[in-house]
Amino acid sequence: MPQRIEALKRWLQDELAFRDYTLNPASADASFRRYFRVAHDGASFIVMDAPPDKEDSRPYIRVARMFYDVGLNVPEIIDDDLEQGFLLLSDLGSRLYLDALNAENVDRLYGDALGALAILQACTQASGVLPAYDHALLMSEMTLFRDWLVGKHLGIALTGTQTAMLDSAFELLAENALVQPQVCVHRDYHSRNLMVTTQNNPGILDFQDAVIGPVTYDLVSLLRDCYISWPRARVEDWALGYQELALQSGILRNEDEDPEQFLRWFDLMGVQRHLKAAGIFARLNHRDGKPGYLADIPRTLGYVTDVATRYPELTGLGEFIRQDVSERLD
Repeated sequence: MPQRIEALKRWLQDELAFRDYTLNPASADASFRRYFRVAHDGASFIVMDAPPDKEDSRPYIRVARMFYDVGLNVPEIIDDDLEQGFLLLSDLGSRLYLDALNAENVDRLYGDALGALAILQACTQASGVLPAYDHALLMSEMTLFRDWLVGKHLGIALTGTQTAMLDSAFELLAENALVQPQVCVHRDYHSRNLMVTTQNNPGILDFQDAVIGPVTYDLVSLLRDCYISWPRARVEDWALGYQELALQSGILRNEDEDPEQFLRWFDLMGVQRHLKAAGIFARLNHRDGKPGYLADIPRTLGYVTDVATRYPELTGLGEFIRQDVSERLD
């Protein structure tokens, strides 16, 4: 989109008085947003390019300021031009959690991320401001799995029995989400949206879709990440460690201290998220011309089949994915 680049350069030069500067791609995400790193006068900035006909930047600004005010390490908004869809942001660096994580540092890096998550979940400013992660949204997300991965990508025509099984599983997963304590939810709290920083680690990105929703949603996004996996026992230890932190900080109440109940919430929340993510990865390929995410589908669905072996009410879903979906992905 050369016109966007030229408009961005004019904004930097005419409105922000940037003269001798360099402009290089920083990253892109799964939306229509793009990011550029701008070096100017000895400082580094990030420019977000969010075409206003495709992306509304106002939620990003609202959530960024909310999180910044409670001490989370999110980009500071330095300037904006909403009419053109440009934002000038502080630069949190270029070292993703995904690139940095290893067996030696994972406890430390996840410890920082879980500490930041507790601050995020306790963000009382979000109540009444952010939309609810309601039944309709939860169900529509899981429909992405059925429509885009099963139907569009794999060409599977569901039988009546399979349709009923999916409807039942989706309802169970939505109910599990809604029965949990409702907190501020980032909604994409994983290794591609967390940056390793020297101060106030981690840097937190891509939070514009934040909602009020289930307490385990961001936790499972982090610990059962679509892009990197860890042994189940270790993940459950981290999850229960966070439960203790949440109880101590008042995010959870005494009636939420049963570890078996918490792990059930966590497990089933992960199934909902991973069905959604698998559908999104297929949609990114077919609708948006971004095939790179297809390689992450087997790992993502592997979480679902693993959890399904431990919950009889998800047996049908697990067998369907193993026998009808996963074989066609190979």
